[in-house]
Amino acid sequence: MTVSHVLRDPTLRLIAFALLLMGALNASVYPYQSLVGIERIGLSEPHFALVLVMASVVAVTASVLLGILGDQRAGRRRIALLTACSGASGVALMMVSPGVTAMILCHGLLLPVASSLYGQLFALARLARTEDGAVRDAITGTVRSAMSLSFLAMLVFWKFAFGAGVDVMAVYVSALVAAVCMTCLLALFWPKDGATAWSDRPSGLNLRAAMSEMARPKILIRVLCLGAVAASGNLYMVLTTLIFDASPVRDQGDVALYVGMVAGWEVPFMLLLPRIAGRMKRQTLLACGAALYCVHLALLPVLADHWSVWVLTLFAGLGGTAIITLPITYYQDLLADRPGTAGAMLAVQKLVADTMAASAFALGTTLGGFTLTAALGATVALSGAAGLLWVDRRRA
Repeated sequence: MTVSHVLRDPTLRLIAFALLLMGALNASVYPYQSLVGIERIGLSEPHFALVLVMASVVAVTASVLLGILGDQRAGRRRIALLTACSGASGVALMMVSPGVTAMILCHGLLLPVASSLYGQLFALARLARTEDGAVRDAITGTVRSAMSLSFLAMLVFWKFAFGAGVDVMAVYVSALVAAVCMTCLLALFWPKDGATAWSDRPSGLNLRAAMSEMARPKILIRVLCLGAVAASGNLYMVLTTLIFDASPVRDQGDVALYVGMVAGWEVPFMLLLPRIAGRMKRQTLLACGAALYCVHLALLPVLADHWSVWVLTLFAGLGGTAIITLPITYYQDLLADRPGTAGAMLAVQKLVADTMAASAFALGTTLGGFTLTAALGATVALSGAAGLLWVDRRRA
């Protein structure tokens, strides 16, 4: 029912197709950026790490500033088009003149700016649909599943393409097609500012006041809790390759299969989310999702050599669905009158998650091995889920 509901609504349909294209773009460039940067462009590993740090800082800064700007002016169409053009320009630069400068501009600046479109799309969804609670969770899960679906399909495509001998630099072809199509889609169908069926009033807050609002303790502590939960997903992406590479019975093909199965489970679970979203509080559903995901993370190094490791993909897909989709509407309720700022909080959460995952990885690998690292990451995530339940214990 929710899928047909999304397809009938012009704005939700635009968001779903934009996320479909965003998933294709992300799957084209991000899994292979380290290979391109180090093996093809010739960056050293420390220099490539600096590009990643730069990208993280730019992504958070752009998301927050553009989210606040959208709320200030209630003018979101131009911001969305500029960020989409940023992504298309970066990919085109890597196609036309691949090199160190292009790599830095594309992966360190332009694509991170374009990533802010993710929060902007969900800000538009919040404005277009005023439903609360489980209905909005269901709509969010449905449109977000489009991104997971295209991400999985593109990974499968490139797996077979590379097997057929296609050069890795060809990923920028599919990335450019996706980026240009997304820019055209937004230019044609993003609602014109001031001519929408819904009210989008300027926030009236200057930059300092808007930043102060985001820095309130009630906001920060929840971002830290959700960032701790999300850190489990970051750690999984790092550990899977290392664990399978160290296994005598696994190889890189198994890595691709495992990651693909996890992404594959997320799509149907996101579509099934409407059936369970109204039966428990969002915080409780998040905590249950975190617990399932932590089962997968903690047991991954233990069961890596056994056939039962593939069962863990089911736990990861089910738990990951809650971790990915529910924070979107959670922030929208937390900042009810600031949809752009609420969308930007997803980027702030990612920065927190990256930091916590890196710390858990460094501590775990120093003191023990992959098993300890996974257990530490699971502990961090469960602590974040418990903290969220505690601070929200009196919220409806």
